[in-house]
Amino acid sequence: MLQDPLPDRLSGLRPTPDEIQLAARRIAGQVEVTPFLHSRTLSQIVQAEVWLKFENLQFTASFKERGALNRLCSLSGQERARGVIAVSAGNHAQGVAFHAQRMGIPTMIVMPRFSPSVKVERTRGFGAEVILAGDTFDDARLEAERLVHSRGLTMVHPYDDADVIAGQGTIGAEMLAARPDLQCLCVAVGGGGLISGVALAARAVRPDIEIVGVQTDRFPAMYAAFKGVTMPCANATLAEGIAVKSPGGLTTGIVRRLVDDVVLVSEGDIEHAIVLLLEIEKTVVEGAGAASLAALIRQPERFRGRRVGLILSGGNIEPMVLADIIERGMVRAGRLARIRITIRDVPGELARAAAIVGQAGANIEEVAHQRAFTTLPAMNAELEMEVQTRGPEHIEQVLQALRAAGLPAQLYSS
Repeated sequence: MLQDPLPDRLSGLRPTPDEIQLAARRIAGQVEVTPFLHSRTLSQIVQAEVWLKFENLQFTASFKERGALNRLCSLSGQERARGVIAVSAGNHAQGVAFHAQRMGIPTMIVMPRFSPSVKVERTRGFGAEVILAGDTFDDARLEAERLVHSRGLTMVHPYDDADVIAGQGTIGAEMLAARPDLQCLCVAVGGGGLISGVALAARAVRPDIEIVGVQTDRFPAMYAAFKGVTMPCANATLAEGIAVKSPGGLTTGIVRRLVDDVVLVSEGDIEHAIVLLLEIEKTVVEGAGAASLAALIRQPERFRGRRVGLILSGGNIEPMVLADIIERGMVRAGRLARIRITIRDVPGELARAAAIVGQAGANIEEVAHQRAFTTLPAMNAELEMEVQTRGPEHIEQVLQALRAAGLPAQLYSS
């Protein structure tokens, strides 16, 4: 926990708490004051008092609207007339494009080539010119910087800008206004704009609050900067919204000054968190939006018994990706299983095996019947059944029913 006096920690930092209050007044009525609700069930699961800030309920389904709008409001008349440019994996793009369209500001957005199509198409739908460049955010950023100079546009940076940070800071102000007794804030980190703004706002109200950043272990750039180590980044992550290889200079300074720790979570942790939020809270979040809950899943002992505020930062996820995550979550929970059954290769045996599985209360989704590609003796065959069950105990009941009927069966594990 940081121990420096509050004035020393906030001294010289931008934006100031006053600038965050100005941002709140600027964007009032143009973005949602999103719900901040206690989750009884998640609290029971992680044994902490969990409060959720539903930023995925913004019109563009992301907190990014706040910072984008505040930056656009600060433009001069000449800058508005020339137009703006932004680089983004999708959420900042939509926030800039939506509000720029409302304000009549020409907009160009540069996005990585493999940005989720739902984000690309929604950005175009807000009237922005979209350019796809490079494989990562940093590749797209280089192209955007070139276009700034060649076309005379004003950059609306996704995180390393005081006005953008101030806009994001309004989230922290809203959380602390609703629950001034929060003991910890757990915040996803990409370039650092969100956690910087939230940390500045929160410490101005509650100097002793603990602030923990969360990154995916596939893109640990801010973690490495915070810890003073060197770590490589991968090429892709489920949490593409925080897939930043180079955090901002402004944000890194704020994080080092005001954030207590930065932790890493795995892709599996993020998948698990997405499924929990869908099942329990009936809310859809993208990978980055689930990162803060993933930290509580990963390190429950760190947060046990504390009042923790989490930000569900975005909900823009590809439907097919969400479908895959749900299915993988069902496998982890033991509600979807693949079993192998050895049968005699004679008429009626497949039907008999299927009837036993059905009588045991499992629902068969798929069946594969294999004669040739197996090490079984001739006149035998192998079945692979994908079945829906009620959980691990039910899977074992199905296997026992098959074995009791003389059909060797085992759980497929690879």
